[in-house]
Amino acid sequence: MSQSNAHTDIDLDPVTFEVLRSSFTNLVDRMAEQIQRTCYSFVIYNRDFSNCLNDAEGNTVMQGSQDIAVHVGTLHYTCKETLEYFEGDINPGDVYIVNDPYLGATHINDVRIMRPVFYDDELIAVTQSNGHWADVGGPSPGSFNIEASSYFAEGLRIPPLKIWDRGEFQEDVANLLVSNMRLSEDRLGDMRAQTEATRIAEERLLELVDKYGIDTVKTAFDESKNYVERIMRERIRELPNGTWRTQDYIDGDPTEEEGFVTIDVEMTIDDDEVHYDLSGSDEYIGNFLNSTYGTSFSAVIAGTKMFFPDVPLNSGMYRVVDATLPEGTVVNAPEPVPVTGSVAGAYEKVMNAIFEMWSEVLPERAMACAFNLEYLLSGGTDRRPDRDGEEFMWYDWMAGGWGGRDGMDGANATAPVFGAGLAVQSLEGQERDTPLLTSEHSIVTDSAGPGEFRGGCGVRKGGRLLESENSVISYCSDRSRSITWGLNGGLPGIPHGVSLTRDGETEDMGTVFSNRPIEEGDAFVRPSSGGGGFGDPLERDPEAVREDVIDDYVSIERAETDYGVVIDAVDPDLCEYEIDLEATEQARDHIRENRESWLEEDPESVAERYREGELDQRDLVRQYGVILEWETEELLERTTEQFREMLGRRAAAEWQ
Repeated sequence: MSQSNAHTDIDLDPVTFEVLRSSFTNLVDRMAEQIQRTCYSFVIYNRDFSNCLNDAEGNTVMQGSQDIAVHVGTLHYTCKETLEYFEGDINPGDVYIVNDPYLGATHINDVRIMRPVFYDDELIAVTQSNGHWADVGGPSPGSFNIEASSYFAEGLRIPPLKIWDRGEFQEDVANLLVSNMRLSEDRLGDMRAQTEATRIAEERLLELVDKYGIDTVKTAFDESKNYVERIMRERIRELPNGTWRTQDYIDGDPTEEEGFVTIDVEMTIDDDEVHYDLSGSDEYIGNFLNSTYGTSFSAVIAGTKMFFPDVPLNSGMYRVVDATLPEGTVVNAPEPVPVTGSVAGAYEKVMNAIFEMWSEVLPERAMACAFNLEYLLSGGTDRRPDRDGEEFMWYDWMAGGWGGRDGMDGANATAPVFGAGLAVQSLEGQERDTPLLTSEHSIVTDSAGPGEFRGGCGVRKGGRLLESENSVISYCSDRSRSITWGLNGGLPGIPHGVSLTRDGETEDMGTVFSNRPIEEGDAFVRPSSGGGGFGDPLERDPEAVREDVIDDYVSIERAETDYGVVIDAVDPDLCEYEIDLEATEQARDHIRENRESWLEEDPESVAERYREGELDQRDLVRQYGVILEWETEELLERTTEQFREMLGRRAAAEWQ
């Protein structure tokens, strides 16, 4: 929209408004710079944090320019709850701490620090910093306990507390908190880094007040929110009214029989507003992949924002976009249901479902499903010569592929959609801090979902445990069964999961487990999926497939199986490959004639061919739509039925 339209009816002149709005962004980004330079945690150093400026009512005025998406829609809830909790006892010099998921936050690892800002004894704002602490206690290093049946078995839940009271540091409170967490000195250091960031933001805000006046700054707060609301309403008003609906899935509920857990999302555009209704979603499940209200609302906002990248984000958007999230469902689990793994579970499923619906409304920005966020955590006693038996905490996440887009391949090896600003951790930094050696880190050939525009490629990362004692490993992910899906005829990526090798024996360990003992010399490897493909793979330009083979994104074998492109290796050392055009035409005709019937073959007979080595995992997923318990090779009948239905809807229905 035009600049003149954007500024219609504001109470400030446009120049002053733009200067202050940009100053608010700069203020929050300065918080980020402070945290990254002073934090103790390697996790926070790699940008798993967010900051914001809230007004005196807790509404978000400005987010940071590289904030983690999952925090986006939750910081204002936390601020409002904290202001209400301390109503009547909010003073200059106070600083609050909270991580309570059931007060609008995400999970207990995300610890928020808030500082009320006063001018002439009037509360005018709150500066807030959220950092993902690598550990907040509980039985599992990293506080990811898949066996938790309630938050009591996950870690330390912190209600709103004062850690500075009228400028006095509450050392006893801080020590009580961090003493219940691993590497407590690191936790205390992160607390101080976040607190200092809020102080710097306070200082900068008061400089703006002194320069422009309190009334002007408060007006700019309101107009910043009105500005976002106004732009968003105009954008939505240009779109057709209507209702769209789709589903995505969590692999299963460990307390129930096999079968997907449904995340049902309905979106309605009504003139200049958007409403989401997730009432059709299943009940909360028996592990920590559930989501709270705040986290799911954040997924709604982040998923929507992805299709309006130029619209700033603050509470003004929440006046235009809202959601129905019924309590008791997997997208709004009540206290004390565990939710620590929510981002790898319900959260990204909501986002990807929203991507699909907006891909219909705004097809020029369409995108298939992205890979699933995953965390691998290890902890124990470091026995390297210079470490004196100190405790270590290794906390890792991987890059992966985003979905293919309308007219463009998906992004390779990038951050998960839950936090596009998240950095890939330095391998050298990890190896210096912990007794884990990275053995490989490379793009996975054939991981991308095939399509006219293929998904981005996933990544394989391996490691080996060095000198240590009493070490355990935990893993949090999903989409071993509800595999990253394609759109408009595109095909899926690959399953997520971890394998562990000990004494030459390799064990597939799946996507969710906690506190599995590991020993010195044990090695593990895990691939992330590529994104889903977009469009019919048989419509992909054969020359583009040849280039993918040259780049090692696609193997010669799967070029023929997935794309029907027959390629001869003339001289692989010189990257010389030729397309056999006649054979390609025949291969594509064969696939067109048979691919729908492949999805109707008896699943058990397909599974048996896999067990005998005739088919591989990608054949089962992409050609036959058959899902197994990959560790035992047992056919999952209900899951296969659901997966085939999904393939029929998103892929087969679009094939010519």
